[in-house]
Amino acid sequence: MLFSVFAPKVKAQQSAVDWWPTFRHDLTHTGYSTSTAPLTNQLLWNYTTSNSVAYSSPAVFGGGVYVGSYDHYVYALNAATGAYIWSYKTGNIVDSSPAVANDIVYVGSEDHYVYALNTTTGTKIWNYGTGDEVESSPAVANDVVYVGSDDDNVYALNATTGNKIWKYGTGNAVVSSPAVANGVIYVGSEDDYIYALNATSGSKIWNYETSDPVDSSPAVANDVVYIGSNDDNVYALNATTGNKIWNFGTGGPVDSCPAVANGVIYVGSTDDYVYALNATSGSKIWSYPTGNEVESSPAVANDVVYVGSDDNNVYALNATTGGTEWTYGTGDHVDSSPAVANGVVYVGSADDMIYAFGAITVPEFPKLALDFSLVAFMACPAFVLIVAKKKRINGKFYKDSYPRNHQNAWIYADVASE
Repeated sequence: MLFSVFAPKVKAQQSAVDWWPTFRHDLTHTGYSTSTAPLTNQLLWNYTTSNSVAYSSPAVFGGGVYVGSYDHYVYALNAATGAYIWSYKTGNIVDSSPAVANDIVYVGSEDHYVYALNTTTGTKIWNYGTGDEVESSPAVANDVVYVGSDDDNVYALNATTGNKIWKYGTGNAVVSSPAVANGVIYVGSEDDYIYALNATSGSKIWNYETSDPVDSSPAVANDVVYIGSNDDNVYALNATTGNKIWNFGTGGPVDSCPAVANGVIYVGSTDDYVYALNATSGSKIWSYPTGNEVESSPAVANDVVYVGSDDNNVYALNATTGGTEWTYGTGDHVDSSPAVANGVVYVGSADDMIYAFGAITVPEFPKLALDFSLVAFMACPAFVLIVAKKKRINGKFYKDSYPRNHQNAWIYADVASE
């Protein structure tokens, strides 16, 4: 009886967490979270895959972290401990960033397929074959999956069945990840254009020509599309007409995807800088020099900008001044884009690892007179989860004492995250 009173309190508080379920946090790609976020580089955990976690960026939802690796696998990890839950092997590198919707993980692979996987077990629900590599990250809206392919097309797929609804052909590879706003799909292409497509029919509303390929992904806010181009510019376009509002020139191609928060655009450039620009005018507010190219896309939370660099570091910068809050050195390039949820920053690195910085926000439990049996019931699964997995948690390794595909792994994940 005591447990039945306790459980609903936890569930109610969990639902208030601002998860990061898709690339750039939401369908409009703001890269902004209302979550608390760490002001120190405290390492919560790291998890080692078998190859580089180069461009795939974590999705965080419901106590799970989902991310791809060059070792061909998509991973599901416990958000609180980094413990392994499941992995799914595709036929090639996974650069695409997963999206989580309706208990399904959607992700692309360089084996030319888009996959739909069960969030709990990792079993395949469906896959859809395109004509080339899928580096683009899916966006899921109204039971439709929107994603680009290196076969030059943007696809709309039924999220439940994987059946094609429509495809739109551009003039070159679509590495950019679609944003969805007000019934319109916004996406870049390596044919040098930025496109606005009708989400229902796939028909073109407008396109805007830059001077070089567009691998950056758009962010949409206040009827403005913000996006980078390999012509060294960041663009602000009218979302309805495609007319240019402003452009800001950096010293190199802009593969990084802009974040939008509080009237400011945050974006990286291969000229080694992170920029903060006025969203209305495009004027520079500040710039921050890293030691190498910045292809990682910034995440903004708690008045801090989190971003990676090819100088092997993860940076936390003051969103207002551009001052350094903290840095953390990994073993290789950080092109993966940070995700922020429940007080933790998650990011991948080309050193084969997925990192989590900060501390899980623990709900304030009701003050109940718990008997020993209830305390033991609550403590044991969390204890088993933490000590039973052979992985690195705060620099220490623990022994794996049960099969990786243990059916209770997801239950343990929920307890630990609580």
